[in-house]
Amino acid sequence: MNKRNYRNELDSILKENERRGVTPSLLLHVCCAPCSSYVQEYLSEHFRITLFFYNPNMDTAEEYDHRQAELKRLVKEAGFPSEVIICEYDPESFEDMAKGLEAMPEGGERCHRCYELRMRKAAEYAGENGYDYFTTTLSISPYKNAEWINEIGEMLAAEYGIKHLPSDFKKKNGYKRSIELSKEYGLYRQDYCGCAMSKFEN
Repeated sequence: MNKRNYRNELDSILKENERRGVTPSLLLHVCCAPCSSYVQEYLSEHFRITLFFYNPNMDTAEEYDHRQAELKRLVKEAGFPSEVIICEYDPESFEDMAKGLEAMPEGGERCHRCYELRMRKAAEYAGENGYDYFTTTLSISPYKNAEWINEIGEMLAAEYGIKHLPSDFKKKNGYKRSIELSKEYGLYRQDYCGCAMSKFEN
């Protein structure tokens, strides 16, 4: 059985919306400014985007504040038309989810549950506020499992009655372009995902 090409699925949706002459609304969960840079550049002409910064996995409030401030700066300096929603720092949600999984290596079950924790918050907000689509920037990272991310997105879409936009943003030089944009705007590029466990592994 062939693996799905989520990037091609996304491009097909963009072409169909363009053919119909529609610009749907998109709630885009964002993990950090660098990961959002290319995604915003690519999707801004196709959607009315609201950025949703919810990352309770951050190990400190200082890290959380630094990343959300960089996101706001990028939007302003790059002139992206995106609105920005910054959720309250909520480390207890991540700590409760990660109990018993602290010793698991990066890329395992703890990460899968972390994807779902953050994406669920976005899907819930998108459903409650009438967005056409939701998705996340997480798939731009070569260290993140795009298949997991899209499976979670489709599960949550069914649960909350909101369409999930398929993604594998690292494809077609997406990750490379995010690095270029990060350099162009002097963005803070953290060397760990966010949680204390990922920091320790690095």
